[in-house]
Amino acid sequence: MATVTVDINGRPYAVGCADGQEERVRILAKQFDGHVRQVAGEVGHVGDLRLFLMAGLLLADELHEARLNGGAAPAAGAAGAASQDGVAEALNAVAARLEKIAQGL
Repeated sequence: MATVTVDINGRPYAVGCADGQEERVRILAKQFDGHVRQVAGEVGHVGDLRLFLMAGLLLADELHEARLNGGAAPAAGAAGAASQDGVAEALNAVAARLEKIAQGL
């Protein structure tokens, strides 16, 4: 098993992966980092866990849309903006619930 160090939002993280998959992990980490930085730019620094959660949900939403559209690009224009507003609201609700759970621990 190989270990790759990737930078996400300016911080290094060691990630284990199968031998030979190091470059793929770096590429995926770079994509994830772009989403984390996008979220951070929109909502500010709200902690790594919340940023990672929100970025992960954005990626899951993109995957869901791609599957619904048979691999086509996500919706654009007014429909895309409305979809992003809904995603932002959902992300904020999930983040609030996670913070409440964390406070109870």
